[in-house]
Amino acid sequence: MPISIPGKVVVFDYGEVISYSPSEADRQVLLSLAGLPEQLFWAAYWGHRDALDGGTLSIRDYWLEIARNGGVEFTESRIQELWIADHRSWLSVNPDTYDVLLALRDGGTRIALLSNAGFDFGDYFRHGPMGALFERVFVSAEMGRLKPESAIYLDVLRELGIDASDMIFIDNKAVNVDGAANLGIDGHVFTTASLLRAFLDDRAASISASI
Repeated sequence: MPISIPGKVVVFDYGEVISYSPSEADRQVLLSLAGLPEQLFWAAYWGHRDALDGGTLSIRDYWLEIARNGGVEFTESRIQELWIADHRSWLSVNPDTYDVLLALRDGGTRIALLSNAGFDFGDYFRHGPMGALFERVFVSAEMGRLKPESAIYLDVLRELGIDASDMIFIDNKAVNVDGAANLGIDGHVFTTASLLRAFLDDRAASISASI
């Protein structure tokens, strides 16, 4: 069934909302390529991720920093292998969430994407089949900002031409939803597609009742 929420723009996070988390097999491929102990690798992987997603660290330098933290050296070809394996691990799609996106589209509801992601995800978001669903795609590295900074939400509102009260934000991290809520943006912390659907149906019913 379509979901129609007139006057609102539903803005989605990507990772672990539209996409699944990287699988254990994906994680093992990265560990094998890096040749580092698991705890050390993941500490460096996540420790430098904000700089990558914020656009202040290039993809190549991101992997060089991980190597430096681990006391190893990655060849240029190994960096390419690591990047491909990592990028691929985030390209899955949760079909149940995708169905919610389609229901919003079919209901004529405006949809946009806001992801903390590196420059390399922009083309995938915009030019893959999924890109046709979004009015606008916002990638943190391109914006030089990260969720939950207030400025990133303000930029999105300005670019979409809406007030905070006209936006509904979906993210799997409560801190990011809270950051939006501080500006008066309605939001939902994603756990399952069924709960997301119930939340959006409720918002659609509320709008319909007020018209």
